[in-house]
Amino acid sequence: MNSLPTAYSRLNSVLAAIVIASSLFVWPATSDAAQITGLESPNSFVSDPQGKEFFISNINGDPDARDNNGFITKVDAEGKVLNLKFIQGGISDMMLHAPKGMALLANTLYVADLDQLKGFDKATGKSLVTVSFPPQGTKAPVSLTDVTAGPNGMLYASDQSNNAIYRIDSSADHRVSLLVHDERLAGPAGIAVHPRTGHIIAVSWEKGRILEITPEGQLTELVSNGFFTSRFQNLSGVDFDRWGNMYVSDFTKGKIWRMTRDNHFQVIAEYLPAPADISIDRANNLILVPYHYAHTAEINGLEAPSEGKSRDTRRTLADYGFGAAGPPKAAAEGSPKK
Repeated sequence: MNSLPTAYSRLNSVLAAIVIASSLFVWPATSDAAQITGLESPNSFVSDPQGKEFFISNINGDPDARDNNGFITKVDAEGKVLNLKFIQGGISDMMLHAPKGMALLANTLYVADLDQLKGFDKATGKSLVTVSFPPQGTKAPVSLTDVTAGPNGMLYASDQSNNAIYRIDSSADHRVSLLVHDERLAGPAGIAVHPRTGHIIAVSWEKGRILEITPEGQLTELVSNGFFTSRFQNLSGVDFDRWGNMYVSDFTKGKIWRMTRDNHFQVIAEYLPAPADISIDRANNLILVPYHYAHTAEINGLEAPSEGKSRDTRRTLADYGFGAAGPPKAAAEGSPKK
């Protein structure tokens, strides 16, 4: 997103307002949503592994500025804001400029913030660690876009400006190494670790590609986006459900796609106002979507695989990740937007 011209950003802001006013959030009719308001340029939306609390990163201004006004919002399992500015740049000695991608590893919430990866206590918000990244010998400074957690205490971070993905070993004093640097990454934005293979999946902002990287750094292009197959424009987020289906968000086209395990693509939502770095709450089978220009976020149920159900069998809310009590209801959250 840091490559978007200002005029284009303003245009999207207007379009987002129109979309919200027209109630054109298009999801499957049987799924309900909890909406979180009062945000400021939300970029990433993640859950803890138990699905009991969520965190939303708020850039709050220029995505490249060292303005120390970014913040992290904490939300409960029903979509109610517990603390709008749970972690806030500029308060006391807290430094947080333009928080983008996030990942949870044990009790630490890791946040990609420009050229640093910052770790916070997920319960208290206390700063625990700041990880700096060496320059890559290019004119572009390090520009972290996303972070994801893998097995054995390993973290991975994408550098959109330098077409690089780093490996960070949290068990070895957060030692940083370059996993892969390749022009085919074409501005890597969202990244995720495949829950079954352990490989890193990256989506390309500039070319709309989906790529796979092994833990050893070998890169393969999973989905190309050529002249005749240009289904994507600016991919921003990627994650997997518990069955191995992949979900990607197209920031500019306003769509969320699902690639099933047999490699078929389906649009599961469209006409969305700039869906940014999405993630999946696997514990509850929910999709978490931040709407960057709309200053809102949404929790929505996902359809589970049929597991042998016939087409004529009526689906229940349980098929969409909700219990017998039904989906969570949206409540008044946050503070009014300035």
